[in-house]
Amino acid sequence: MNNQASTTDTITFLGTAGARFMVSRQLAASGGLWLSLNGTEILLDPGPGSLVQSTKRKLNAEKLSAIILSHRHLDHSADANVMIEAMTNGGFRKRGRFFAPADALDSEPVVFSYLKNYLEETVILEAGKSYTAGKVSFSTPVRHIHPVETYGIVFHATRHTFAYIADTRYFAELARHYAVELLIINMVLTEPRPPVDHLSAPDVARLLVEIKPRIAILSHFGMHVWQAHPWLIAEELSKQTGVKVIAARDGMKFDLTKLDEETTNGQPEI
Repeated sequence: MNNQASTTDTITFLGTAGARFMVSRQLAASGGLWLSLNGTEILLDPGPGSLVQSTKRKLNAEKLSAIILSHRHLDHSADANVMIEAMTNGGFRKRGRFFAPADALDSEPVVFSYLKNYLEETVILEAGKSYTAGKVSFSTPVRHIHPVETYGIVFHATRHTFAYIADTRYFAELARHYAVELLIINMVLTEPRPPVDHLSAPDVARLLVEIKPRIAILSHFGMHVWQAHPWLIAEELSKQTGVKVIAARDGMKFDLTKLDEETTNGQPEI
């Protein structure tokens, strides 16, 4: 394996805000995740500010091969249209694929009709299916429990497999679908708040014990998590579970080669 190629496998957190109050007040940014894998650029969940945050990080939307939505909620999809326009050079280059659940494309589509013609393809996500974008393969193993159709995603990079556990209530079969080295988990709540369909810190602890990933990265923080300081929650979860847990920061870039390094003695350098 070419080590130089593997160093290009990175995940950039354009924003770490989750849920309506954190996003509307922009206490943290809300731009989604930018993946650079196998020489392929992918944007995941472009919430409000995705264009601003990606430009700020000197990430060029015209290099994107795909945009993926886990679900239609605004904190995940609000910048989908502007990012499609940027990806296609204002429609002058028909290119890129757009992946989303069916209900993001039906009666109230998140993408304007004229922009669909700019894309090479629009693909509907379904449970248990696999897809490709550029040189990257990924799958949507199970539908989550959330008010709208929602999927987490398992990505296969050059040497590593990692998962994005999107918004969901905890359920018994969740862990078995995401048995990977690296977990990125949307943790909105400090404690469960039924009937709110989001993961809380105790839910995350349970997942980490069940899955035992090499590293877990927390993001998509709700107001109570923010007030409790995500980095302190991450530290406590590390102690509870024995898993290295990192609280993402706006603009943080994680290099997947860090998964090859010893992570038991302190936080990996990122």
